[in-house]
Amino acid sequence: MLEFKFDTQLLIEGCTVDEDDVNDYIRTHFAGDCLLVAGDEEAMKLHFHTNQPWQVLEYCAGLGEIYDIVVENMERQENGLKG
Repeated sequence: MLEFKFDTQLLIEGCTVDEDDVNDYIRTHFAGDCLLVAGDEEAMKLHFHTNQPWQVLEYCAGLGEIYDIVVENMERQENGLKG
């Protein structure tokens, strides 16, 4: 069984917060691992394994327009099912 079962990925457009600040906020406020936040003034990419993807999506939606959202259940994938 995985500790964090949802692979959460998205893009944020129009985010005025620095990627390091987004990284720090997520690490401080959400349980998870494999966090990656990268981007520039136009778009930011976020990748995070967590059990509360909806909370991460809500936070990111407050930063800018979110799109290309993917939430995959890695536990199902691990068991040979669709994620």
